[in-house]
Amino acid sequence: MNKYELAVVVSAKIEDEERAAVVDRCKALIERFGGVITEVDDWGKKRLAYEIQKMKEGFYYFIRFDAESTVPIEIESRVRIMDNVIRYLVVRQD
Repeated sequence: MNKYELAVVVSAKIEDEERAAVVDRCKALIERFGGVITEVDDWGKKRLAYEIQKMKEGFYYFIRFDAESTVPIEIESRVRIMDNVIRYLVVRQD
């Protein structure tokens, strides 16, 4: 199993409950494909480097997990179409 990190930027225009639901769906995706979540890091609301979809701020979340090498592709394909996710990135940690 490899160590990975999923970085998700969630829209700042939604309510707290909706934002928590988006993060929970991301965690559920990881677990659904056999990943084991080790840490969830909430950085809070930060200013974006550039305007995305007429938004200047977003909430940053970093989810660290252990999984097989095929899992990140599955996660990315599903996070890509999630509502209220502005940007995402899965990287392998050494």
